[in-house]
Amino acid sequence: MGEPTLTSETVTVSILDKEYRVACPKEEQAELQASARLLHERMSRIRASGSVIGLERIAVMAALNIAHELIQAKAELTRAPLEQEMLERLQEKVQSALGEIDP
Repeated sequence: MGEPTLTSETVTVSILDKEYRVACPKEEQAELQASARLLHERMSRIRASGSVIGLERIAVMAALNIAHELIQAKAELTRAPLEQEMLERLQEKVQSALGEIDP
């Protein structure tokens, strides 16, 4: 969440049966709760798989997975404008070619 401001409040979130108190601006509390739910779900899945033992290791694995997804999403967003530009050029070429065929 962002830096604590004068309008920050302390919010309690629960992750893997532990409660954490976090200072959060009032307007970001819904996002904080959603983030905590996502982390809880990911950590629960990792713990249930039995392949990782220890809360700290589970948290690190969940953080690495979420960071990887974030990097992939950012890369896709970066590619999207380039792909759109390529599609527009291709469409222009097709339109031009059709114009030459149909007098």
